Amino acid sequence: MKNYDTISHVRGCSQFTDDIFVPQGILYAAVFSSPTAHGRITRINTDIAKKIPGVSDILTSDDIPGENQIGLVIHDEPLLAAEEVHYIGQPVAVVIAQDPETARKAVLSTELGFEELPAVFDARKACEKGHIFGSQRIFSLGNIEEAWQHCDVIVEGRAESGGQEHFYLETHNSVAYPVENQCVKIISSTQSPSDVQMMTAKVLGLPMHKIEVDVLRLGGGFGGKEVQATTWAVITALAAFKLGKPVKLVLNRDEDFRMTGKRHPYSSDFKMGLTRDGKILAYEAVFYQNAGAVTDLSTSVLGRSLFHATNSYFIPNVRIKGFSCRTNLPPNTACRGFGAPQAVFVIESAIFKAAETMGVSPLFIQEKNLLKTGDEFPYGMKVENATACRCWQTAKQLYDIEKKIREIQIFNQSHALQKKGMAITPICFGISYNGSLFLNQANAVVHICTDGSVSAGTGAVEMGQGVRMKIQQVIAEIFSIPLTRIKIETANTSRIANTSPTSASLAFDLNGNAVRLACLKLSDRIKAFAAKKLSADQKDVHFNNEILYVKDEATNVRWNQIIIEMYLNTVSLSAHAHYHIPGLHFDEAAEKGKPFAYHVFGNAVTEAVLDCLRGTYKIESVRIVHDAGKSLNPFIDRGQVEGGLVQGIGWMTTEELLYSDNGRLLTDTPLTYKIPDIRFVPEKIDLHFLENSDNPLGVFNSKAIGEPPLLYGIGAYFAVLQAMKAFRPKLQAKFSAPLTSEKVLLRLYS
Repeated sequence: MKNYDTISHVRGCSQFTDDIFVPQGILYAAVFSSPTAHGRITRINTDIAKKIPGVSDILTSDDIPGENQIGLVIHDEPLLAAEEVHYIGQPVAVVIAQDPETARKAVLSTELGFEELPAVFDARKACEKGHIFGSQRIFSLGNIEEAWQHCDVIVEGRAESGGQEHFYLETHNSVAYPVENQCVKIISSTQSPSDVQMMTAKVLGLPMHKIEVDVLRLGGGFGGKEVQATTWAVITALAAFKLGKPVKLVLNRDEDFRMTGKRHPYSSDFKMGLTRDGKILAYEAVFYQNAGAVTDLSTSVLGRSLFHATNSYFIPNVRIKGFSCRTNLPPNTACRGFGAPQAVFVIESAIFKAAETMGVSPLFIQEKNLLKTGDEFPYGMKVENATACRCWQTAKQLYDIEKKIREIQIFNQSHALQKKGMAITPICFGISYNGSLFLNQANAVVHICTDGSVSAGTGAVEMGQGVRMKIQQVIAEIFSIPLTRIKIETANTSRIANTSPTSASLAFDLNGNAVRLACLKLSDRIKAFAAKKLSADQKDVHFNNEILYVKDEATNVRWNQIIIEMYLNTVSLSAHAHYHIPGLHFDEAAEKGKPFAYHVFGNAVTEAVLDCLRGTYKIESVRIVHDAGKSLNPFIDRGQVEGGLVQGIGWMTTEELLYSDNGRLLTDTPLTYKIPDIRFVPEKIDLHFLENSDNPLGVFNSKAIGEPPLLYGIGAYFAVLQAMKAFRPKLQAKFSAPLTSEKVLLRLYS
């Protein structure tokens, strides 16, 4: 059940876009980008660059045959800047040369003349100026104004969460080939092959069927290649189309850092009202999202923040507002969790402050307000099959929380300059494309070859999450054949059209279900043929380990024998199927409906130890109870939980994005931007999958796994904060993530 990619990765045999053997004479592209955060273009001087030996051409917006536009949600993103630039790193021109070094040399020789314009980098300032995308959104439940009158305790505050670099191992890259009849083939490291196809067609002025996009696999994505890979793929396609030669583009790490967006930073206000016994009666929050210079997916990300504003708690009176604020930074984009982590950090901050004010543990408030089946979310959906309380109680008993609290108290009493803290983080994560319900669909095609081997095509992009392996398991389970007989093809727009992005933790739910339906069609066809051959009832026929059974009796007929006989009798061995999540609906005017298929629940118990003299700390352990439904592959799911956890811890602790006063990214290398290394990862990670959990909408009752675990990392922030308060009991908590060691030291001694 291990991921079949593992051995290939370790041996270095796995093929990524940059590993493709390229034809002789291929050209290489490099991008000249804006040196200023906001300016009006007066001239683009390419004279010197064009004279450099080996330079084939330099393309600007004037060379685009179709529409200079790749904006997906709102059409506000030119492929190449034409009149104005809106952030440092915005593509302006494309140099095509005989080798990458010459292309980059020509980029350095290109000059941009511009009239500098005022720039805004702060989300709240942008909102004051009216620089927002879309319109203000409000989710509400109950009567919040009346509810304040019944609260015994009311707390207010602000929570700031920073951005996060995706830091995929494979940077953005693409190869494009001109094909006969004005067609173009693109091999891209994208999570959204159909988006690349659509935008390339628009820019080149061609119908979509003339553009083929193929995705081998990604060396990580985390949302950073959902929309933002489109730019680089379309640029290579434009160059290949104009020059009539294959073109390759690979961003260096520093280019990737500077020219692409991150997780959205949020600045948020909160207000929470409670009774004396810890029941939350009212909660209000306002999110100011730093979207960057163009819309990208920011409005959808903000929507998910609103959907997850109350996390795993039932609050009867709620009002949540959100603003997507336009600034002069690179367009921030999808990142694992897609807006939910920012919202969860805010409500956990509010609960921490309420506990601080009331003189109780946050655990007291958290446990009292956990969601139960039948509770209503602020967006109108009722909770179905809630396991929040069961996850909490399981963790409480399994990890002996009461004993752990006593041990931490004893440690803190006996250590003057070292303190420990603990936090529990419950999570609730909705599964579906809540912002664009039409994306909740997938297609699959399954072919059985005459030797009995199976090939399946879907829109799912493999990016280390093991989706191909799980799809293989579906096929193996239905046909009862070994995994070695099955191949999952690359995601290709000519093979599977109109694909949804591989994102939102939905790739397996959607594509796995589509494959399941296609396999069931073939299975019925095979059983009907076998039943006729054996003069048996179709319902009694089944395969087990490639042997045909009638009821419980094995026959001498094997899988490959039936397959070849079906072919010789002109019975189709191919099937196509379409799947969509049933029952979803949402009224955007009322902000009410059922936007999610189901919810994922769980909680994490996080312990941290703080060196109060230096401000440094260690996340000692994280113990998790996670509801994965009936996990189809615990090995892969465990890896997803652990990976998401560590990525979340990094966002909360070490990963700090710093910009200069003029909007230039300062932390643009692994030396200055610090992701958790092996010494910072928790020394102990325990994971327990919740038992006896069912999920009818999942493939074989499994649950989505990719994004929810990142929320567990938020516990690291509050565990460290608890350790800080153990050292300085009168310390008033401030909520500003990431909580770097520098921030800790300043707070302890300021």
